[in-house]
Amino acid sequence: MNQTLEESLFQRKQTGFLLSPDKSLAEMLQKLWSPDVLEFRVFDKGARAIELMFTDPPDLLVVDNRLKDISGREVANLVKSENVYRQVPVVMCVDPVDVEEPWNWNQIEVDDFLVRPFNPPEVRDRINLTLCRAMRALDANPLSKLPGNTSIIQRIQQHIDNGDDFALAYCDLDYFKSYNDKYGFSRGDEVLMMAARVIVNTIRSYQGVPSFVGHVGGDDFVFILPPDKVEDACKRIIKAFDEIVPHFYDPDDRKRGNITSVDREGNTKVFPLMAISLAVVVNTDRRIEHYGEVSSIAMELKKKAKEDPKSSYVIDRRQS
Repeated sequence: MNQTLEESLFQRKQTGFLLSPDKSLAEMLQKLWSPDVLEFRVFDKGARAIELMFTDPPDLLVVDNRLKDISGREVANLVKSENVYRQVPVVMCVDPVDVEEPWNWNQIEVDDFLVRPFNPPEVRDRINLTLCRAMRALDANPLSKLPGNTSIIQRIQQHIDNGDDFALAYCDLDYFKSYNDKYGFSRGDEVLMMAARVIVNTIRSYQGVPSFVGHVGGDDFVFILPPDKVEDACKRIIKAFDEIVPHFYDPDDRKRGNITSVDREGNTKVFPLMAISLAVVVNTDRRIEHYGEVSSIAMELKKKAKEDPKSSYVIDRRQS
């Protein structure tokens, strides 16, 4: 794995703490990455590192079970016991004798472990994987568990950098706020989960093609498909959403086809049943060079789609 690829994986410089008296381990880790990609601070004892950990937390903690003043298990459990820091991934380095008997991993809160003698390429890739796994978990939307903004941006830029032809659709629920205000956040979350399932199930049905679904946040979702699939997907999502969403309303509101709620200015108004608007940016022939361009075009299209009070989609097919 070359440095350029690692830089694209992490997007920014990563910092690591190594807690180990083993100088050869420190030398190996410091050689595996450029300090512009992943830079380690080395501590031969655990106490000082733990003190700094809680004032300036790193992106990664590598703990050697050979520490003299505190065991690797204690370090890991101490860090993971703090809610603010438990997202920091911990990798433990052990000797073969340490793993002769099975460990109770429910009681030892590490994210991975490495066994001596170390194979440098394996160490590099397992630590890269640990960091990527932690970033994906932190990025995931807490409600839908779909990839969040960081993953969305990375995927868009990856397609752009690869020169792929792709279509990106932004999906937005219309009149969702008025529904939330009348029925409450719990029922609003059920609507969001329904919308996520509709989008995911539709996109998954296109087998054998590159695809992606993400949750920007709130009632905003995105998906990526090849350009020749996206219009069909929009039609199917709208059809499924419009068939299902009336069942999330009370019978009287569903029969009437609208609800009375409050707008953003605090005025009482009548709102239609929820609809879904889709704004699709089609990138072909490398006309787009940065993910920010995609977002800017999509915002323009979304305004146009929302002019229709019913579910609708707008596709931008401008060429370079």
